Amino acid sequence: MRTDTLLLLCALHSFAFAAFHLAFWRLFDWPRTLASTTVANRAILPIANVQLIWVFVGVGLLCLAYPDELAGTAIGRALLAGMAAFWILRTLTQLVWLRLNRPLVHVLTALFVLGAILFAATLLH
Repeated sequence: MRTDTLLLLCALHSFAFAAFHLAFWRLFDWPRTLASTTVANRAILPIANVQLIWVFVGVGLLCLAYPDELAGTAIGRALLAGMAAFWILRTLTQLVWLRLNRPLVHVLTALFVLGAILFAATLLH
C-alpha cells in the first residue's frame, strides 16, 4: 500500500477516535456517573479526554497536511513511530485494566491494533 494511502487511513483512524472520545460525555453519562468519585477524578477524566481528542485531531491533521514531511523526515518518522507505540501501549493497557469479555471491548482492542499496524506500516515504505 502506498504511503499517502496509509497516512490517509491513519488520519481517518485518528479522526474516528477523536469523534469517539467526543461522545464520552453521552456514552458514559458524564458528569452524573463521575459524581460519586473524588473532585480530582471528576476533573481528571474529562480533562484527559479533551487532551486526547486534541492529540487525535492534531495527528489526523498532520497526516493530511504534511504527508511528505511525515514520511520523509526523521522527525516525521519519529512522530509516526510514536503513534504506533501509542497504539501498542493502548492495546496492552486495555488487556491489563479492561478485562471485560464484551464484543465492544474486543472491537476496540482490534481497532487499537489496527492503529498500531497502520502507523507502523508507514515506516516500512
